Amino acid sequence: MVLDINQLIKKLEGERKGMVLVFTNGCFDIIHAGHCHYLEEARRLGDILVVGLNSDESVKRIKGKGRPIIPQEQRAKVLSSLQPVDYVVIFNEDTPFELIRSIKPDVLVKGGDWSPENIVGKDFVESYGGKVVTIPFRYDVSTTSIVEKIIKTYCS
Repeated sequence: MVLDINQLIKKLEGERKGMVLVFTNGCFDIIHAGHCHYLEEARRLGDILVVGLNSDESVKRIKGKGRPIIPQEQRAKVLSSLQPVDYVVIFNEDTPFELIRSIKPDVLVKGGDWSPENIVGKDFVESYGGKVVTIPFRYDVSTTSIVEKIIKTYCS
């Protein structure tokens, strides 16, 4: 289910009592096996999985010209349709800190390419007893590598 932050907070108020809330975030531009594995593993860490999705504007600032490939509404629809994902919330900032502060997840998850000290929200989540977990990559794939392969195969 795709919700805005106010809808998400209201929904979680009644739903999360006694449940472990897991949060992760990303661009999720072209969904691939790496994303699927990552989201399955994140979901196993709790009862509710919330995915913060970078807006089109924030993806452009982070990834540069030509990104995102897929518009945010479509990326949100695909993500919300994946079995491990309970809620998707789009955020416009470059980092999910305000979103993390608003929902106070029990578990904050990032991919294995993030060193724990660089994970946005780590100190905040740990300040109230939450956990921060990194999930190692299982597949050697990324949206960037997919785009590069398409360009190399079809545009050269």
